Amino acid sequence: MNFSAVCKHFTELTLQELYALLRLRSEVFVVEQNCVFLDMDNKDQECHHLLLWDGNNLVACARLVPPGISYTEMSIGRIVSSPAYRGTGSGQQLVAAAIELCYELFGKANIQIGAQLYLEKFYGSFGFERIGEVYDEDGIDHIHMLKHT
Repeated sequence: MNFSAVCKHFTELTLQELYALLRLRSEVFVVEQNCVFLDMDNKDQECHHLLLWDGNNLVACARLVPPGISYTEMSIGRIVSSPAYRGTGSGQQLVAAAIELCYELFGKANIQIGAQLYLEKFYGSFGFERIGEVYDEDGIDHIHMLKHT
């Protein structure tokens, strides 16, 4: 499947788009993964948000984080796919588009992510390499990964 992609700065998001992305993040990160954490961490306002749509259904989303906000490098964060659309290629489309948009928005430079450990191979397929040791974030094993230019 090929989903329509929209990328907007936080200040350009409609109320419906903002609600949809916060709802999807809550559905997966809080409810599905049973993880109690404060998703709204005051970084969203500084970021662009990539949204994949299937008509009026939000399929997946990610935030594109400028350098100096989460890491020295630019970053892609809050990467999430709707459970209803898993296995459709939405995750691959989302990450591939997010990488290209980061380069367009922030210049061709390294990208760092904090990934859930079980997704190491998935992100590795896009050229991200593990850096550092496994760490616990809200009860879930994570690793830092870096994509070199």
